[in-house]
Amino acid sequence: MKSLLALVLGFFLLSTPAFSQEDTPDALIKKVTEDVLSIVRQDKEIQSGNTAKAIELVEAKVLPIFDFQHMTGLAMGRDWSKATPEQKKRLADEFQTLLVRTYSNALTSYKNQSVRYKPTKIESADTDVLVKTEIVQPGNKPIQLDYSLEKGGAGWKVYDVVVAGVSLVTNYRDTFNQEVRANGIDGLIQMLVNKNKQLDPAKK
Repeated sequence: MKSLLALVLGFFLLSTPAFSQEDTPDALIKKVTEDVLSIVRQDKEIQSGNTAKAIELVEAKVLPIFDFQHMTGLAMGRDWSKATPEQKKRLADEFQTLLVRTYSNALTSYKNQSVRYKPTKIESADTDVLVKTEIVQPGNKPIQLDYSLEKGGAGWKVYDVVVAGVSLVTNYRDTFNQEVRANGIDGLIQMLVNKNKQLDPAKK
């Protein structure tokens, strides 16, 4: 599925923490994307379907530059404020694991995609920026892939990925809201735990 592949690339191409807090968000996106593309192109195990190795790559490098706490709060919407601090931590941890396991599998589908970077107008006082790119796939139309980044004490962090106008966090919101209505916040946590067990490569 093209949109899934684009989302996967967007999620995983941003995967090296070797950047300066002084980098502008568009420069950060370009730097880490090109670096990781080079790594993936040379990793025959990931290309041949080694999901466990793809997960190791993501866990080691992508997590430092994504704000999963913010992402989880956005995905839950109004229900986030109803959760206790302990529930919020568990929700963020499980949502992080879900995203990593879901898209690590698709990372093994990488072929010859490349990225086109669009001009981004950024003012020095900006703390919330949308960086626009396109995934270029041989023989197919480019797919719009945008990154929402917020600047905090730890520098720029990605808190959402938007594929062809569809937000990653918004895409989960209906499911999360329905589960909370039916079984409460603990029910949502258990649902995520169950999904993560199903996606655990060690159990396949």
